[in-house]
Order: sequence, then structure tokens, then C-alpha cells
Amino acid sequence: MGKVKLAPSILNADFSQLGAQIREIQKYADLIHLDIMDGNFVPNITFGPLVVEAVKSITEVPLDVHLMIYNPPEWIDTFCNAGADRISFHPQACSDVESVLRTAKSLGVAAGLALSPEIPHFELKPYLHLLDFVVIMTVYPGFGGQKLIPEMLNRVGAVKRDASELGLEVEVEIDGGVKTENLNLALEAGCDTVVVGSSIFHSEDIAEAAREIRVILDKYSANQNRTLFGEVPGSVV
Repeated sequence: MGKVKLAPSILNADFSQLGAQIREIQKYADLIHLDIMDGNFVPNITFGPLVVEAVKSITEVPLDVHLMIYNPPEWIDTFCNAGADRISFHPQACSDVESVLRTAKSLGVAAGLALSPEIPHFELKPYLHLLDFVVIMTVYPGFGGQKLIPEMLNRVGAVKRDASELGLEVEVEIDGGVKTENLNLALEAGCDTVVVGSSIFHSEDIAEAAREIRVILDKYSANQNRTLFGEVPGSVV
């Protein structure tokens, strides 16, 4: 097992201090997560490609762009060219999922699909051979600060089993309501990446909050790797 990745979500950042806050937490981050909301697919509006470009200009941390928008085919090129290193969208948001995935990959961007709680996990199965990763939403998309829905964590194993049956491996990211106090649940579910927003950016010391999560992730990853070699793991939290 590789290192579990941390993707701080800037949805909960102070946008008047966005550059400074990204610089504070970037040494603990494997990805920077950006939620793009159009006010139609979800009942909220966030930001567009100009912010993606701005974030790309101030950090070398790869950008994990999550499109919560209708009509991804119209926007996939724009967000990929704005600086996305990996990009995900919701399959119910467009009629030609495969072409969007292939477009992203042709532009050198890792391609993923995001699964909202109301969408059955088996709807991803026809596209698993094209996916670099899957985003399991553990809240209903649209707003930050929601509580994690524990039942959604079962989907991590389900998606990995579906991929394994096809002879594939797919990275699984958990997005929504992940905080320090429930991080162990996400890790035990077998996720490869965790998106964390308010637990970092609503803290008095955001760098320390990010560091604490990084320590937990690294300790868990180290214990899992030791288990592979027959050693007894210690506590993960």
C-alpha cells in the first residue's frame, strides 16, 4: 500500500488570504482540491477556471479539480488547460461520459468520476477501464461543512472489488465531512486519498491542523506497510 494522500479543499479557505493559506498548508498536502460549482447541478456557486489558473501559479502541489457542473464536455478542455492535474465530474451530468474521460486523458490529465450518495456505485462499472480514480462523496454535493455519511464508506471497497473483477486497480478518494475525529473511519474503509476542508481551514492554526492530519495519514500508511511484511501494527491515531 502506498501513502494515503491528503487533499485540502480550498472551498473552506479565506479567499481574501487564499495565496497565503495555500502556502501555509502546501508542505503537508499531496493535492489541492478545488470544487467547481455552477449553481445548477448543485445549489451553490463557487469559482471557475481563473481561480484554478491563479492557484496553479502559486503552488507546485498538483491540483485535484472536482466539477460539480452540468455539461462537462463544454468545459473539460478549459479546466484541463487552466491547470488541473486530475479532474473528476459526475456521470449524471452529461450524456457522453466516455468522451469527457478520453478528452481529459488526451490532455495529460488524470481522469475520474465522482459518485454522489444517491447514485448506485455499479453505474461506474462501464467506465472503470478509463478511470484513474473515483471520488466517493460522503456528503451530498453542494456545500462544505456537512457531516460525513458513514454508510458511504462501504463504497470504497465495493468500487475496488468491481475494478479487481475486471483486472483493474483504481484509486479511491473520499470527499465530504472528513475531520480529524473520523479520519480513522475513512482510512479503515481503504481509501487512497482524503479530501479535508473545514477541519483545516476553519482551525485557528491551519498549518498545525494540516500537519496533524498528515501525521495520522503517514502513521497509518507506515503501519499498513509493516503489516504486509508480517509485523504487528501499532495504533493509527
